[in-house]
Parts: sequence; C-alpha cells; structure tokens
Amino acid sequence: MTKIIGKIAATEKVPTTIDEFFFWTDKQRILNPFDVVKVEHIDNSITFGVIEEISHITDSASYLSNYISSDFGNVDSIPNMSRIGMNYVKAKVVGNNKSVYTPVLDGSKVSLANEKEILQALGLDKIDNPMPCGYLEMYRDEDKITLPVHFNSQFLIGPEGAHLNISGISGLAAKTSYSMFLLKSIHDKYHSKKAVDNSHKDDSPAFVIFNVKGRDLLAIDELNEDLQATDKSKYEMLSLSTEPFNNVKYFYPYSDQTESKTFTYANKNDIETQIDIGKALKYKYIFEDDKGNLDLMFSNIEDTSGTMESIINFIITEQGGFGEVGSWSQFINKVSEFTSAGRKGSDKDISVMSWRKFKRVVSKSLSHPIFSNRVVKEKSETRLRESIKNIQKNDVHVIDIAKLDQDTQAFVFGDVIRAIYDLKLGQEDRDDKDIPSKIIIFIDELNKYASKDIPQNSPILRQIIDIAERGRSLGIILFSVEQFKSAIHDRVKGNCATHAYGRTNAIEISKPDYRFITPVYKNMMTRLDPGEYIIEHPVFRSLLNIRFPRPLYRQFPNG
Repeated sequence: MTKIIGKIAATEKVPTTIDEFFFWTDKQRILNPFDVVKVEHIDNSITFGVIEEISHITDSASYLSNYISSDFGNVDSIPNMSRIGMNYVKAKVVGNNKSVYTPVLDGSKVSLANEKEILQALGLDKIDNPMPCGYLEMYRDEDKITLPVHFNSQFLIGPEGAHLNISGISGLAAKTSYSMFLLKSIHDKYHSKKAVDNSHKDDSPAFVIFNVKGRDLLAIDELNEDLQATDKSKYEMLSLSTEPFNNVKYFYPYSDQTESKTFTYANKNDIETQIDIGKALKYKYIFEDDKGNLDLMFSNIEDTSGTMESIINFIITEQGGFGEVGSWSQFINKVSEFTSAGRKGSDKDISVMSWRKFKRVVSKSLSHPIFSNRVVKEKSETRLRESIKNIQKNDVHVIDIAKLDQDTQAFVFGDVIRAIYDLKLGQEDRDDKDIPSKIIIFIDELNKYASKDIPQNSPILRQIIDIAERGRSLGIILFSVEQFKSAIHDRVKGNCATHAYGRTNAIEISKPDYRFITPVYKNMMTRLDPGEYIIEHPVFRSLLNIRFPRPLYRQFPNG
C-alpha cells in the first residue's frame, strides 16, 4: 500500500525542475539522505527522487522571535501554543517510469517507494552480469526495507570498465574488509556452486593479495568462528556462500629458522602448519634471476639526472666485469670497486659519488635475508616470479609484506606486478588457455606506490599507471585502498570505474576530488559507521549508501 508522506512545494523563488524538486512533510517523519521517494506525475507516470537535504522551518520571522516567545530566554517556559512548523525536503530526480521528464507539479503527492520501485528508481532492477556489492537499508520501523545491491561485474573487472578504488580513514573505514567482501563476491560469482549466474563461466579470475597490516589476511581460508547469525543471513540474502576463500596459498618472507628475528607477524606454528599441508611457501630473490629488478630498489629515490638508471643499465648489460658476478655478496663487492676515487674501467659519465649513492641504497635492501644465494624447493622455498608464472584459475595468492621495510615492500610489490604483466603478455612459456583470463591485484596503502609525492621516474608508479590505463584490455585488474583519495596520482584514480568512500575527515572532503558530490553526502562521509560505504559505479543512477556483512574468514584480535 502506498504511503503518502507529503506534497510537492513549488514557489516563485524555488521552482521544481527536471533535475530536482522540494516537498513538505510532517516534522515527525524520519527520512534520511539516499532514501527514495516517488511523485505522482502527468500521464499517470511516476517520477522518482533520491533525498539529498532535509530542513525544518517554522513561522518564526527570526531567531529573536523564538527567544522572545520563550519568555525572553527562559528555557523552562512552556509556550501557550506551538509554532507552525514542517520539514521540507530536497530530492534529486533519478528517473520516471514513462520517461516523462517535465518538472513535477505543485501539490503532487509524494510517497515512499516499495522494493520494486526502489530498484527501478536506482537502476538496480536490470543489472546485467550481477555481482553482489552490499545491501541497502531504507526507511525505518514498519517501513524499513532491506535490498541486495549488485554491480555489473563487467564494469568492475572488465571488459566494459575496470579497477576499484576504496578510500577512508584508518581503523573505522573497514577498507580491507570491504575489499575482501568484494573479492569473495567475485570468487563466488565465477567459481562457487552458489554463483549468482553462470553467464560468464568461461571467465577465470585469479587473485593476488598483498598483506600489508599485521596478520589481517593470513588466514582467509579459515572460518570466522565468531560470525553472527545476522551476518550469515546477509550473505544468504546476497546469494553468497558462507564459506571462506579456497585454493589459497600464502607466501612469507624468507628468514633463517635458526634466527630469532622473523619478517612476518604470523604465528610461527601457524606458518609451519600451512607449510606442512602444502599451502605456504617462503620467498627469496636470487641474483642471477632477479638482478633485472634492481631499479625497483630506487622507486622512492629521486633520480632527475638519470644516474641511477645509467648504473643499473651498466650492470645489467654486464659491463665492467658484472657478467662474472654470481651472488648478491659478490655483487656488492663489485659495486664497491667503483666507489673508490680514481677507479678506471667504469663508465666515465658516472661519477664516483653516484656509485656511492647507488651502493648505499642497494646495501640497505640486500641486507635482508630474502636476498639469498639459492632457492631450496625441498624446504618450501620459492621465487615469487615462479609462483606467479604458474598461477592457476581460481588461485588466491596471499603475499605477506607487512613486516618488511618500505623499500623492500616496494621491491616485492614491483616484482610481482612485473611477473603478472609478463604472464599476461605471453612472455612466459605457458599455454594461453591455462592462464587465468583475469588476475585481480589487491593492494592496501596505495599511497606508498602511487601518491602524488612519489618520484615521477619511479618504475612502480609507471607500472601502476600502465595497469590503470590499459590493464583492462590485458585482464589485469587493480583493487586499491588508501586513507586519502586526494593524495593518489590522478591517472590512477581517474581510470578506476568504481569508487567506494568510507568514513573520512572534513579536510579530505574539502579537496577537489569531492567537488561533484553534494554537501550533504560529503558531510555524511565524516560519520559513516564501519561496514557502511558510499559507492559510485557506472551503471548506478546515483551514489548509493550501502552496507556489507562482517568477514567470513578468521579474524585476529588486533586485525
């Protein structure tokens, strides 16, 4: 039954337009931004609007009148009669069921929309290639409606559009949880028995996930024993399974077991158990195979003169005796030879001071145990490039870099990205039919690799920009997360088809990135709850305020 809540108010100074309208409603009526209302319109059509602003007005001429009517400021006074008051609401037009887009007329009845009408108004009733992205909660009490919301997956992971960017302050925005919810949704869509549809069953995403905080993502194939029944019901409402990820393999930085110092936050017993059952490996880098990635050690170093690049080219082309080097220790010794004043035999265009700078940078990185002499497969050791080369459809690779220093994190990240690119460009000896059609990369703290402050010559920044601009055509999809969207390179965030905004602060929403968002919605971003997001997606007619259930996988006390 239609519930009428008010009527259109069109005044001389504030008329209705094809884009917006105002209506009055009872001051006790509880409405919220993002609620959908419908208006009776000409030709027996219905115009839908999304609430943007809600204001309260009385017949008082000024604040002084209110003060005087309260017995000149007596807060305990009880007036003889209440002032005439009402709420008036601004709504943005999002559609008409008969494509009638003339302005709605003064006095037209405004009602709450039902479930079917909400989906129609927001463009959610005919989503192709549906993939769950959360649920809407609209209205209150007996009028409350909860509805599943779906992305068009082809605008999230291609081919129509691609890439996701999630922003929000640390802790309260639940960015990692929402990212993993969406990855689980993709996982189910293409691989689960409870998939939403099988229209694209030939697609075969694989996932490469970087763990950058504590133990957050080091048990995503283990069930969350504390998950509430209400959360499970939400997964079922969204037609998602209630099982955690499968086909997961974990990759930990190598460390000598005889040393007390480790380079992961994971529990040692958990790692040993994972290794014993074949779902974890320790990764290393070997000079002979990985010297081509030396430039990644300089991702955060300004090299405006190109001297570091010249040195790297000098080494890779095996000039100056570098062709005889077979290990990282020999490499450092050879570099040391070029740091002495009066050294002959080097490239005359490269100064001794440049060689010394080069040595300082690489020596710091190469002191880490992951830079080793050899890989012993019998001891569950691997090169990440080899593991990426052999990634299979539906595989989930979790690469732990949380406890590495920032420069080493950048090296590992850059190496994995390059390995994925080489695989998708056919530079590995592998049958194309066996390669996953899409590889989805999830990285938190994107600001470390693609912020506006990163040197423009950074090889990792160039790689990320390349993924953002042409990764869709290659089947390489980027799911990125950061605290402040405004800090990210314009060419990266500008090429993301889907954006999710979690809780942020007032300074952030004042930045140009948010100029097209209405003030009320921007202010809402400063008070969103964990598990609540404002999302923007190409097929949606408006920004949506969605929620999502808690993670299905094991949660750690500090994660």
